[in-house]
Amino acid sequence: MPQMNNLVGAGKMFLFLMGELMLLFIGISFFIALIQIYLSKERIKRILTTQRKGINSILGALLGAITPFCSCSTVPILVGLLKSGAPFSGTLSFLLTSPILNPAIIGMFLVFLGLKATIIYTASTFAFAVIVGLLLDRFGFEKEVKNVSIRGDIGDELVYEKLQGTFWAKNMIAFRHAFIESLSLFRQVFPYLLIGAGIGSFIYEFVPQDLLSNFSGKSKILSVPIAAIVGVPMYIRTETMIPIARIMIDKGVSHGTMVALIIGGAGASIPELSLLSSIFKKKMMIAFVLSILLVAIVTGYAFNIVM
Repeated sequence: MPQMNNLVGAGKMFLFLMGELMLLFIGISFFIALIQIYLSKERIKRILTTQRKGINSILGALLGAITPFCSCSTVPILVGLLKSGAPFSGTLSFLLTSPILNPAIIGMFLVFLGLKATIIYTASTFAFAVIVGLLLDRFGFEKEVKNVSIRGDIGDELVYEKLQGTFWAKNMIAFRHAFIESLSLFRQVFPYLLIGAGIGSFIYEFVPQDLLSNFSGKSKILSVPIAAIVGVPMYIRTETMIPIARIMIDKGVSHGTMVALIIGGAGASIPELSLLSSIFKKKMMIAFVLSILLVAIVTGYAFNIVM
């Protein structure tokens, strides 16, 4: 009977996690789709085309954080920004925040890991993107960018500025499109949410607490850098990992270990690195990966100290 009770418990946890994830993801996806209509990719280019490097880097990190494009979209935007003459610091800060800091990640952190964890994660990753963007610009890494162009541009996107009709008519079109986009994105991500909820539920009921806490508890100093390094070659969907992280933390794994794994995997996954290798030279690729590892490790230790 213990096995049956475990299955029932895992089933209840699965339904609870899926319910939270579905409501959270659709709501945040709707908000994100609206942002991308009102803040078009062309407008992003215009905002970042300044010569004030400090402010530009902050704006780049901020825009990357509120416009969570996938790698397929981020790389063409990055090329467009570089071609348009936008300062290197701002474009790099945009690239760094886009995969590891966006409304979906912030919302899921808030629900599953709490306000304190969300503030630490947001502040550290944002500051990292700004500082690294400025440092790499300062040390001349702009010359480590290849002279490339990407075919296909942003002419087909729905942009609020180009909509016709009354104020209410244009906003109705924007809201309808955002809702359709949120459902479309949800369908794409749904398998990953299922995987995340399923793995989390299994760990919750069937994996002994002592096993995980002994493997990477707070006393395991090396668990944070190991998790960051392991995360880099993995293709981690943050939507999958955050609910799993909540369960594993409850089982005794340190906050820092899980956060380092998430940042390493989301910030420098193999698919993203493959795309970036068409733009960056070898030295810039190494600097990018080391930067992601650094923020993963530093943020992980910060979590272990504060949490």
